[in-house]
Amino acid sequence: MKGRGLIGWLMVGVLMMSTSCMKWEYGLEEEFDTSTSAEGLFICNEGNFQYGNSTLSYYDPITESVQNEVFYRANAMKLGDVAQSMTIRDGKGWVVVNNSHVVFAIDINTFREVGRITNLTSPRYMHFVSDTKAYITQLWDNRIFIVDPSRYQVTGYIECPGMTMESGSTEQMVQYGKYVYVNCWSYQNRILKIDTETDQVVDELVVGIQPTSLALDCNGKLWTLTDGGYEGSPYGHEAPSLYRIDAESFTIEQQFRFRFGDAPSEVQLNGTRDRLYWINRDIWEMDVTADRAPVRPFLPDNGTIYYGLTVCPRTGDVYIADAIDYVQPGMIYRYSREGKLLDEFYVGITPGAFSWK
Repeated sequence: MKGRGLIGWLMVGVLMMSTSCMKWEYGLEEEFDTSTSAEGLFICNEGNFQYGNSTLSYYDPITESVQNEVFYRANAMKLGDVAQSMTIRDGKGWVVVNNSHVVFAIDINTFREVGRITNLTSPRYMHFVSDTKAYITQLWDNRIFIVDPSRYQVTGYIECPGMTMESGSTEQMVQYGKYVYVNCWSYQNRILKIDTETDQVVDELVVGIQPTSLALDCNGKLWTLTDGGYEGSPYGHEAPSLYRIDAESFTIEQQFRFRFGDAPSEVQLNGTRDRLYWINRDIWEMDVTADRAPVRPFLPDNGTIYYGLTVCPRTGDVYIADAIDYVQPGMIYRYSREGKLLDEFYVGITPGAFSWK
């Protein structure tokens, strides 16, 4: 579930520590083979919290074909509760299922499970440091889990200062040199800097209230969006902002302020990492060297709920996940980098995260 679902998380946060809604409904396995596909896009569909109805979709941009519920169909087993994110490395896709406390490893061509990491608190995102070490961030936990993906085992923890088990979360990660940077979202206002050689937090940078996402551009600049909290929050409520941060000096270079009541999210980069995209009702685009925020959107709001965003690293096509109403199957819109609608297709309930094959 994204940062925009903060109030819902607050209502059920305690349950997340002890309740898993994964139901192992077994069916018939199907055979898939996408090894000949030059390109492919996985879509994580969150489903509804505590319903165990998250799914995984796969889209071939060349043939413009989509396969839905591929994890269930390939493994004859439900994916679980809240598919949060997915990371691909060396032919394996690592699907983070938040409220089922698990990360599944799948073959990206057959969609078959090849392993899983369990005993996680509330996993959010996974970042590979090497073939034998990765970090998994958590919601409602003051630790980042260290895992050995080659053995599918938790091997240690990174303690995050200034955070408790009840308040705070670590979210997206990017790496610059030997350092991994991570944004702290729930009731937090910091970016943490982690030394991957010692697995210790060595520095932190204060930004606005609740940074929701993180990206690293071609010039070594970190970009984060803050949502500003919400009305009545004990942590405060302010206008959101977009920050450009120099990764080398770990200092804020520029702050782009939004209007009070705006809800920016999902900062993303194109393949060359010189164009920035984000959601703020509309879809916005900006050069990473710009000194002013754009005044006109790249794509206007269509009156529904833009919930996820990605940019094809090869073509620059922009893909938007539309949650519609969080109940019916969501829609993915594919636009050219010039803003022309190229394709649209239905996926699962609440599509939110993407991963490029």
